[in-house]
Amino acid sequence: MENGAVYNETTEPQAKSPRLSLGCTLRHLGRWRLATKALQTILSLLAVICEEIVADCMNCSGLYFFEFISCSAFLLNLLILGVYCTGAYETFGEDKVQKVNSWAVAVIGILFLLASIVFTATSSGFAVEKAAYVFGFLASTAFLAEFIAELIYHWNQKQKTEGRSENPGNTQTATENQPLNKQS
Repeated sequence: MENGAVYNETTEPQAKSPRLSLGCTLRHLGRWRLATKALQTILSLLAVICEEIVADCMNCSGLYFFEFISCSAFLLNLLILGVYCTGAYETFGEDKVQKVNSWAVAVIGILFLLASIVFTATSSGFAVEKAAYVFGFLASTAFLAEFIAELIYHWNQKQKTEGRSENPGNTQTATENQPLNKQS
């Protein structure tokens, strides 16, 4: 009995806790959302690049405001895209990620539009400035389009669930309401 045959392990070893993978997956992004996020990121980056090329400005306050908003929009969009593509999506939960995305997209779209308008009004008219605020308008349109599409989608989902009741009501022509035995 000293060979340990009697005293074998009777319990299973503890399961190791799952590690968060650093891999990227696109399964949480639908085709339209992936395309929209890619377009928003590219347009925001182009707006940032164009405004960084501006060498001389007469009234720089509009340029600085546009620079802050366009760079913030680019970085926030990358962050949201990163949440969708990594294990953080499961950690935070679908509802929270959707809610944060909706609010962020709305705020970014409105601020980007405002920054583009201010930059347009204060620009000196150089071609690079024009390119920057055109990309700003296009990016703000992409952000606001995603927000509006989300609103329409959620409104349609709400209408479908409200329109379908679990008990459609008692109607006289329903088969369930007919007597089982005909009475004479």
